[in-house]
Amino acid sequence: MPDVKAPLTPSPELTAAGASGVCLRSVTKRYGGVTAVENLTLDVPAASYTCLLGPSGCGKTTTMRMIAGHEEITAGDILIGNHRVNGLPPTRRNTAMMFQSYALFPHKTVWGNVDFGLKMRQLSLAERRQRVGEMLEILELSHLGDRKPALLSGGQQQRVALARALVTRPQVLLLDEPLSALDENLRIRTRGELRKLQRQFGMTFIQVTHNQDEAYALSDQVVVMDHGRIDQVGSPAEIFSRPLSRFVANFTGDNNLFSGTVTQVTPQAGQAVIELAVHGLGKILCCGDYAQVGAEAACCVRADLIHLSGLAEASSPGLDRALPPLTARITAIEFTGYITRVFLALEKTGQDLLYKARTPDWTKSCFQEGQVVALSWLQRDCVFLAH
Repeated sequence: MPDVKAPLTPSPELTAAGASGVCLRSVTKRYGGVTAVENLTLDVPAASYTCLLGPSGCGKTTTMRMIAGHEEITAGDILIGNHRVNGLPPTRRNTAMMFQSYALFPHKTVWGNVDFGLKMRQLSLAERRQRVGEMLEILELSHLGDRKPALLSGGQQQRVALARALVTRPQVLLLDEPLSALDENLRIRTRGELRKLQRQFGMTFIQVTHNQDEAYALSDQVVVMDHGRIDQVGSPAEIFSRPLSRFVANFTGDNNLFSGTVTQVTPQAGQAVIELAVHGLGKILCCGDYAQVGAEAACCVRADLIHLSGLAEASSPGLDRALPPLTARITAIEFTGYITRVFLALEKTGQDLLYKARTPDWTKSCFQEGQVVALSWLQRDCVFLAH
């Protein structure tokens, strides 16, 4: 059998000099008459992994660049640890940034790329050799030290860029879409390595991504941004299971949305039961923290929490259902591997819905494209969206 190495851990000298949290207070960034980030307030706990998640143009990269010092803020304050860093250059913020393109020097070897930041800090040759050698060993790059970037795979280049950032011992590591250039299998494997390294080093990681799976897999905290503002902050489980807005529900999961008017709110232990009058469907019951009677709002139910049944079963009693069973026609079936996606159109309104099932479960069913089926879901699985 091949030898199995024990997982490497950084020596005390290699770890960050005490991870720092990051605080943004009413931070705004304007480019002329265009506001890229508006009145953003956020706390990133020390030694945590936080992902800024959102579509292109939502302000997440601008936010990261302001933390790093590559963009000046227009208003507000940025604190790293207990220090206000407004106006400080990147070299004085004790942060490191890993760029989406990796930005490796093509004329330098792997060793030279990793050594570059230490050389600019005028560390002694002996200390540089020790730090670079240990970092290359941790990231399993020792055998590639003499190669230049052009001779490396995408995954190897990614690890070189990461080593170059980590070797300077930053208190905060900023990662701008670091996995976007990798194929799917390598991306999944590399994100696991990132999370492992973050825990080993006890460092604060802040990563920009538009990939929700990536954010869920890596984060302690997910920050969902839209149009330069924070829409929701929470754990991956909170963002996935309990979105607070239509935008978050649409962007972060395969949620089916229904818009309507709040007609009744019944307080209960934990969460209120909210009745929503939806045009063409009638009243839907959903769960939320608060709602104002008469307000326009929405609710959502995840695609994997819908129950499909044959029409003959539609009248069977259900437990705590959100509404009487609806009927819908199966318009398309999409096999994606372990999961099968089933596209539906409600017969009453024509609204498109999505149902997701484990492929082994779906293959046992007798449903086919073009068939009319009954849909239902439990009240507790229907989430109220206030805005």
